[in-house]
Amino acid sequence: MEAQELREAYIDFFKARGHAQIRSASLIPENDPTVLFTTAGMHPLVPYLLGEKHPAGTRLTDFQKCVRTGDIDEVGDASHLTFFEMLGNWSLGDYFKKDSITWSYQLLQEVLHIPPELLAVTAFAGDDDAPKDTETAEIWEAQGIAKDHIFFLPKEDNWWGPAGQTGPCGPDTEIFFIDKTKKPCGPECRPGCHCGYYTEIWNNVFMQYFKDKDGKFTPLKQKNVDTGMGLERALRVVNHVETVYDTPLFQPIISKIEELSGKKYADNMKAFRVISDHMRASTFLIADGVVPARMGGGYILRRLIRRASRYMSQLDVEGVRLAEVSEVVIRDYSKAYPELEANRETILSTITAEEEKFHSTLKKGLRRFDEVVANNGDCKVLNGEEVFHLYDTFGFPVELTRELAAERGYTVDEEDFQKRFKQHQETSRMDTNQVFKGGLVDHSVETTKLHTATHLLNAALRNLIDPDIRQKGSNITAERLRFDFNFDRKLEPEEIAKIEKYVNDAIKADIPVVCEEMTLEEARARNAIGVFDNKYGEKVKVYTIGDVSCEICGGPHVQHTGELQGFKIQKEQSSAAGVRRIKAVVGKFD
Repeated sequence: MEAQELREAYIDFFKARGHAQIRSASLIPENDPTVLFTTAGMHPLVPYLLGEKHPAGTRLTDFQKCVRTGDIDEVGDASHLTFFEMLGNWSLGDYFKKDSITWSYQLLQEVLHIPPELLAVTAFAGDDDAPKDTETAEIWEAQGIAKDHIFFLPKEDNWWGPAGQTGPCGPDTEIFFIDKTKKPCGPECRPGCHCGYYTEIWNNVFMQYFKDKDGKFTPLKQKNVDTGMGLERALRVVNHVETVYDTPLFQPIISKIEELSGKKYADNMKAFRVISDHMRASTFLIADGVVPARMGGGYILRRLIRRASRYMSQLDVEGVRLAEVSEVVIRDYSKAYPELEANRETILSTITAEEEKFHSTLKKGLRRFDEVVANNGDCKVLNGEEVFHLYDTFGFPVELTRELAAERGYTVDEEDFQKRFKQHQETSRMDTNQVFKGGLVDHSVETTKLHTATHLLNAALRNLIDPDIRQKGSNITAERLRFDFNFDRKLEPEEIAKIEKYVNDAIKADIPVVCEEMTLEEARARNAIGVFDNKYGEKVKVYTIGDVSCEICGGPHVQHTGELQGFKIQKEQSSAAGVRRIKAVVGKFD
């Protein structure tokens, strides 16, 4: 089964059951300071899981692009990926456990054709907070899953959320494929074990409780279903192959690397896998507006490109060739994700420029690394000052230095390096080992005001500075907004003053913020700012602020601009090549 065939079969299955298809959200999360990237299929739908009305209704289905960065160093083994896709279906206060499980089982039989004897499922074992989820187990058994294939597991295995101290949460049921080509690791082997006998392919979350600040769990009025099936894992199962890298998703990419290197994948698995994964992720990140930088998401992108480039060198590929690998990704994924073809030139030029930059410093950096090792004598730990110098002067990510050191039997003084590195990073945004656990978007009064302020700021930039300015990223905390936009020079003080005045004039006018639901075609006709693709019938929310701003957005927003009281730019600075960053606050100022 091909990837697009599975995407379409999944979507069609749930469309036939009353679900509306929604498009994949950007990899750059909107207004969520907890993560650098969209890391799960449910991430863009958090406002609607919290009760906000979705314009497409209460039953939704999609395929969502995701990036997780916590396991970059593990990429190259048989299972770890940074970029992946999630197939999902959602109930927003509509159906619940019975329909969710029944439809999941039907799809596994009718679309994936997995025999019931090769399926195992889990249910929540119960504790002092919530009872044992016997209902889920009974529904699975009614579908035909044998009792000894149903496992009751504790909260750490079978409970979702809340992401913070409070919020929606509930039990889940995970679905596993049993690989009969392998043997259980022992009598205690169960789903969730890492021996390879069980492979998780789907997870259905039943949000039915709210945890308050005192740790008390109470039933939710709106019960939701949130499911996610990993596309790559599902393809591995239905195609009966050993790893995700053996699926049709990766084979064209691997073939291209074989062509460029003259080497065989079977003899160089780690290098081929690293390049394949990292170029998929890099291609998608650039298409969504991420550019290589020394901090934040741009640092992750730079790390991916440079690590892939190093492995190309290990394969004896001469010159700058990663863009040719990216072209395969663009070709094979553009039907599902049209933004790749639309941004082809930007993607290829960005990858080429970053690889050229890395090549120009790599030889010098490797010479310096050799000197550091030679000067270290019998000590097998490289000090943080030298490691930071390699990063700061030669552009070596610490991960690259760590890999080079390990190859020669050395380690890195991580604590010393981190102390130096943190002086050069945004402390609130650079936990690259963070793994998304549902990071609920903050819908406080403060962040709602700041969200509306970003619309006014965007309008000011486009009207006063350059009509071609586009948002390249947004991050909102309770204290401030951060807005990235394409522009190739520093804003002058008088320009900043004009922007502030424009926004403050709109605030003083106390303009109503109007939300309307409409199709993408209608939004386009209104000249709304937003992402347009080929699903023109999809309904979206458009927020209009008088004749100042008109944007596609999921919310939340204030009712009138006067609620913001005032607007002040704290800092304007470079974020990356060709990208500027504004930090601003709202409130009453003297």
